[in-house]
Amino acid sequence: MKAKRSVAVLAVSGIAVVSVVAGLDLFSSPGSSAASDSVSGRAQMAVLNSERAKAAAKPSAKPLTAEQQAQEVIRLRNQIEAVDAARKAAQDQADLRQKAKNTALARYKALKKTDENSREERASRDAERKKLEGTPKEIAKNLLADHGWSDGQFSCLESLWNKESRWRVTADNPTSSAYGIPQALPGNRMAAYGKDWRTNPVTQIKWGLDYIENRYGSPCSAWSHSKAKGWY
Repeated sequence: MKAKRSVAVLAVSGIAVVSVVAGLDLFSSPGSSAASDSVSGRAQMAVLNSERAKAAAKPSAKPLTAEQQAQEVIRLRNQIEAVDAARKAAQDQADLRQKAKNTALARYKALKKTDENSREERASRDAERKKLEGTPKEIAKNLLADHGWSDGQFSCLESLWNKESRWRVTADNPTSSAYGIPQALPGNRMAAYGKDWRTNPVTQIKWGLDYIENRYGSPCSAWSHSKAKGWY
């Protein structure tokens, strides 16, 4: 009698194993248990080897522990606080320099007070008023000369304040108390330049330009620092 060939499909853990057995019927009566046991053993071994290969092919996931997550949160928070502290310290130092300048300017104005009614003074005041008219960008550009800067510095200033606030008067940083076009930190330090510091672009721009001069010397130097450090 010719050997009988049977094909059995075993499903184990979602893996199908096909065994071709000569002269055996895997679905025959219990009388063929020895042959069935042999075939079953080989099938189980094939499934086991396949499971091991499948497990080896998958990268083992290593999620952060609760302690590691807490440490990462602390690290990020410390990084943000360090940047804010550096920014605040820089602005504090610039404010001290500006106070010294204001004292000297007050003396100068006292000496010039007797000439306020002169024709030259009136013309100067008219020109000053014109400089403060227009959009925030136009006002800032008009005030560059007051700091001894050329018009070429404006492109750096434009890029700097585009990054900081997009030149919005009410720009409010959600992660700190920085505010306004120049992002003073905190925003109320601009109150020394006017009670309307929250809404007046002129007040904010005057503070911002003085801060840049006192801290960096020019808008392009401030912009270079911002590109390197992420803040100014």
